[in-house]
Amino acid sequence: MSDPTHRPSLKSDVRVIGLIGVAHFFSHFFQLTLPPLFPLLKTVFGVPYVALGLAMSVFYGASGVGQTLSGFLVDRVGAPRVLLGGMALFAGSIAMAGLVPTYWLLLPVALLAGLGNSVFHPADYSILNSSVDPRRIGRGYSVHSISGNLGWAAAPAVVFALTAHFGWRAALVTVGGLGLAMAGVLASQGAAFASGGGHARGKGAVAELRLLLSAPILSAFAYFAFIATALIGVQTFGVTGLMRVYETPMAMATAALTAFLLGGAAGILAGGLLADRTRRHDLVAVSGLVAAAGFMMVLATGALAPSMLPVILALTGFSHGATAPSRDMLVRAATPPGASGKVFGFVYSGLDLGSCLTPLAFGWLLDHGDPRLLFFAVAVLMLCTIATVVQVRRSARPVPVRA
Repeated sequence: MSDPTHRPSLKSDVRVIGLIGVAHFFSHFFQLTLPPLFPLLKTVFGVPYVALGLAMSVFYGASGVGQTLSGFLVDRVGAPRVLLGGMALFAGSIAMAGLVPTYWLLLPVALLAGLGNSVFHPADYSILNSSVDPRRIGRGYSVHSISGNLGWAAAPAVVFALTAHFGWRAALVTVGGLGLAMAGVLASQGAAFASGGGHARGKGAVAELRLLLSAPILSAFAYFAFIATALIGVQTFGVTGLMRVYETPMAMATAALTAFLLGGAAGILAGGLLADRTRRHDLVAVSGLVAAAGFMMVLATGALAPSMLPVILALTGFSHGATAPSRDMLVRAATPPGASGKVFGFVYSGLDLGSCLTPLAFGWLLDHGDPRLLFFAVAVLMLCTIATVVQVRRSARPVPVRA
């Protein structure tokens, strides 16, 4: 956590938040480079959707295991080294995905990409918590989350455009190369990453395990597991589901997914301002989840006009996005000083657990079931998340409110 006797300047905070935001943008961008290509890759590799879901399960499984380990590594060797190494591995793996000749070679590439993806949350939050003035931390979390959502939003449009002009292989190699270049830029800005882990003293495996298995931390882990199963259902198979349910062309379905992600970014911006002005972060999170689930139920009816799809998805994204900064404030309040890396690494591995299981389930559903159930299941999972928010709130320490 930031030293309360030394307040970082606004200029310093803006620099740190901006650089971390760029890194988070690329991490989320890379997560959605392959899913929009699934209808094409299904034909190219001659595999069912469940096989493509398996590739994403390998990715998120590796990320989930690696994320907790990365958190411990951050607290010992420092967040900057871990962050830059992971970003380079992730970007290089995406470039390699554009070169694989067969489906089966895509699986080990997905494994490497998942390990690269595992570093961002523990490293990012460790740097933010140790470097940013607590009076601006809510907005720091907001920018961090917005950057990720913008990465998600940009990926389908950029990959679709590059694929249309140059082919899917060139598209993946190109975006992977851009990520490697950005890793070099971040490495040149090392002065901004002077803090963030690297000073932790061993407390023993039993004490560290007891921390991670405490009620608030396990509840936060469960929150991310539930919400990931919901979001990955939309992000990974949303385009395919919309094409199946509403018989829309791929371009329109991709635009609707982009609206969902941009709506999420707008919601995060509003949520960041709110998070710095309220103590009841649990009420913000619960309200947003209920609204998002309601909009998803409407989508699941299959009765909307195609022109309404971007509107409903944008509202869903906004409602969910508004919960993100308050969610992170709840986790921060439950995190002891000096443990940001391991705690944020562990709880965010819940995202990867849910993300690992979801692609297989929804891939099977699209191969064999009613595609409307995809959107209905997303709504139910959002509602299930509410109980975990309440438990984290009960156990968290009070968070100061900005005057």
